[in-house]
Amino acid sequence: MPPEGPVSRALSVGAASRRAGAGAAADRKGLASIDDAVKGFLRASGIGAKLGPWPVYQAFLEAAGVTFARRARPVRFARGELVVEVDSAAHLAELQSFLGAELRLKTNQILGAENVRKLTFKLKR
Repeated sequence: MPPEGPVSRALSVGAASRRAGAGAAADRKGLASIDDAVKGFLRASGIGAKLGPWPVYQAFLEAAGVTFARRARPVRFARGELVVEVDSAAHLAELQSFLGAELRLKTNQILGAENVRKLTFKLKR
């Protein structure tokens, strides 16, 4: 039996979450993807908590998509507020008026927790 540690727990957690789904999970025969294994390892080892806001930044960029990720960059995350710097006034208006709430929801969905309680956009100086 292999030794029990953060890596083996991460692999088994990832494999279990894959088995819970359908389709591609059955094709993997219980193996976790690298993404799931690394996330599980970071969570199990406690290293993930030491990374600071980086996972939140990555989740926001993924939620924003390629178009907005080029023009909007997360710059600070503290006490549930994610501050995003935007290149132009037009994009600032669009993000504040139409897409802000949706991006916050998508970011939290990617994170798997309600970490981002407020999303603030500001114009890059």
